[in-house]
Amino acid sequence: MNVELQKLELKNDIQSKVRFDLDQQQREYFLHQQLKTIQEELGGVSQEEEMDEMRQKAKTKKWDEKTQKHFEKELSKMQRMNPQAPDFGIQRNYLELFLDLPWNQFSKDNFDLKRAQKILDRDHFGLEDVKKRMIEHLAVLKLRNDMKSPIICLAGPPGVGKTSIGKSVAEALGREYVRISLGGLRDEAEIRGHRKTYIGAMPGRIIQSLKKAGTSNPVFVLDEIDKLSNSHQGDPSSALLEVLDPEQNNAFYDNFLEMGYDLSKVMFIATSNNMQAIQPALKDRMEVIKMSGYTIEEKVEIARQHLFPKQLKEHGLTTKDVVIGKKQLEKIVEGYTRESGVRGLETKIAQVIRNIAKSVAMEEPYNVKLTDEDIVRILGVPRMERDKSENNEVAGVVTGLAWTAVGGDILFIESLLSPGKGTMTITGNLGTVMKESATIALEYIKANASLLGLDSEMLSKYNIHLHVPEGATPKDGPSAGIAMLTSLVSLLTQKRVKKSTAMTGEITLRGKVLPVGGIKEKILAAKRANIKEIIMCIDNKQDVDEIKPEYIAGLTFHYVKEMSEVLKFALTDQNVKNAKKL
Repeated sequence: MNVELQKLELKNDIQSKVRFDLDQQQREYFLHQQLKTIQEELGGVSQEEEMDEMRQKAKTKKWDEKTQKHFEKELSKMQRMNPQAPDFGIQRNYLELFLDLPWNQFSKDNFDLKRAQKILDRDHFGLEDVKKRMIEHLAVLKLRNDMKSPIICLAGPPGVGKTSIGKSVAEALGREYVRISLGGLRDEAEIRGHRKTYIGAMPGRIIQSLKKAGTSNPVFVLDEIDKLSNSHQGDPSSALLEVLDPEQNNAFYDNFLEMGYDLSKVMFIATSNNMQAIQPALKDRMEVIKMSGYTIEEKVEIARQHLFPKQLKEHGLTTKDVVIGKKQLEKIVEGYTRESGVRGLETKIAQVIRNIAKSVAMEEPYNVKLTDEDIVRILGVPRMERDKSENNEVAGVVTGLAWTAVGGDILFIESLLSPGKGTMTITGNLGTVMKESATIALEYIKANASLLGLDSEMLSKYNIHLHVPEGATPKDGPSAGIAMLTSLVSLLTQKRVKKSTAMTGEITLRGKVLPVGGIKEKILAAKRANIKEIIMCIDNKQDVDEIKPEYIAGLTFHYVKEMSEVLKFALTDQNVKNAKKL
């Protein structure tokens, strides 16, 4: 009887459990059905339908086996999740991104190189070296379709057309154009993405941009790569190392995607103003193409062919309303801008056209063909005259040439004698290297006083003050060495420096002249300042030979090896008026 009783109790327990489970399942089924009906009534899609839709979409993707398995695993993980859990939304976003990414989808390249050349010539005046390099790159891509794209970095001052070159290349190739501005980026997650474990996790900019582009081989412009900054959240420039390495970027790992993505077919074009600011390892991965500033002639042509028509259109005017001649454009370029690029020039042209638009709108009389007087009336008195070379009636004033991140510029070096004990004072917000150049120049003069025709005892009776004007601007670099030497010798001998002469070069204690960089930018600055003669190291001759002859027409170059040659070319035999008797 006890055995039978135990059997009955066990049977009853099992039946009650089964009944409870069935009731629970029915309850859940009933609730799910209600939830599904409510979602459909609200116009949404039920969870099951959503997953079926994802499966159908996945069948159309060109995935390899590994990617397919990863997707199925993540989808089944989502199925097991409670829809009310916070992770459910992240998982859904992840799967949607996975499906939206253009895996193995490529746009067909158009390798008509003559058409590409026409597009580049249409959009950009000048820049022959850059356009030639781009056409060479496209030619290699045409011959070897599987080539890993080298990373091109266009380096040059603002406003010379670095970003727009990328746009033109994308149009010429028939690829999608993607641009990421890296200026001020300080979070590594912006490049690599956040891990999925965080609420609000997102993929990095690279993966997001590929999703928007819809292809895996767009032209990718990484703007202002030198403006990346560091913070406690990581170093974005280090995160870019994997993106920009042709040997590694075939499996770029994004933290959110948790899988390698092939970036080897993407054509990366980086832009930079200052190559010194870029991390050396990152610079090593890129092929740098330097873009110098424009000459006055080039700026006039750019204004005539591109800027003027563009501003007319933007201000609602036509060529019937206003006409501007080459002479007037040249006046705007020379009198109101001294930049290497053309952004400031475009602003001035816009200012002129706004004035005309006001006259047209108010039905006031005006000159359709603009004159020089109209330009001065609208833009005011020309303010860039100080950029011209100064007269050399005073001993010790020399014109030097400088390179800056926004192109070339000229600077003046002045020196003055006063009774004292032979000390030298240096002012003008100069860096360590420039101060050292001044010290080297003075020591060279003291050591070679007899050769220069100076009384060595006289040097101990006078103080020398050397100054570089525009004291608010920091200046540094070795390029001013020969200019400082010439300034001091001119002062001590009271011989003036030849008119319209500028110079650049580094000096050594032994009297040698060494080559310096930024030659093209410096030459363009000299031409803008009406310089006629330039003195530089003989090793810089090859830099001059690379410049088109028409850009340096009217300039005479004196190539030197020794400081004595610099003085021979720079100083006149005439003493300045009212020369001090030393």
